Amino acid sequence: QDLPAIQPRLVAVSKTKPADMVIEAYSHGQRTFGENYVQELLEKASNPQILSSCPEIKWHFIGHLQKQNVNKLMAVPNLSMLETVDSVKLADKVNSAWQKKGSPERLKVMVQINTSGEASKHGLPPAETAALVEHINARCPSLEFVGLMTIGSFGHDLSQGPNPDFQVLLSLREELCRKLGAPPEQVELSMGMSVDFQHAIEVGSTNVRIGSTIFGERDYSKKTDKPPAELQAPEEVAQAH
Repeated sequence: QDLPAIQPRLVAVSKTKPADMVIEAYSHGQRTFGENYVQELLEKASNPQILSSCPEIKWHFIGHLQKQNVNKLMAVPNLSMLETVDSVKLADKVNSAWQKKGSPERLKVMVQINTSGEASKHGLPPAETAALVEHINARCPSLEFVGLMTIGSFGHDLSQGPNPDFQVLLSLREELCRKLGAPPEQVELSMGMSVDFQHAIEVGSTNVRIGSTIFGERDYSKKTDKPPAELQAPEEVAQAH
């Protein structure tokens, strides 16, 4: 398969990392950052140092979004994309909240698919993809559907062939584009994290979510002040990006 014509977007996942690491990455040219938790994203995106040092920053929310946190997410400065819409109810709530915010631009959203069928993963069953996308396009005027996202199962052995979760997402895009009459380039694929982003790009990802490979190992017990160069990239767990 041909590589995508567009350069894949790198989302630097900064969860648990302090503002100065975000600013340092920004100073090296990184513009798009991702967070998994609404409160952490709101605090980080509202940080005065980040606001003044990173005027072109774009934030992606890549975690599971509970409906009671939608309004809080809408208050995030420089929110660029929500990658994890997984139900009609959530789409409607986000649409309504973004409308109330009065932003001149539509909020870009992706639909999250549970490609592996694991109960521990959030996301829509693959068979329901088209219905949700059609609902967003028809009934959510404040949202702009831009693509599909998956986390996928962890630890796939590439010697056994391509990651089946990525293949499911590719097939869903084909099916969706046929249904919508849209070219594949108009539907992004957000797949691939630190452990598998190279393979994801090879098979067609347009958006990779990478955390520890950029920022180093996460310490959930306390914030770290070490600069990125002093941190080693660890083996990751499935949700870690």
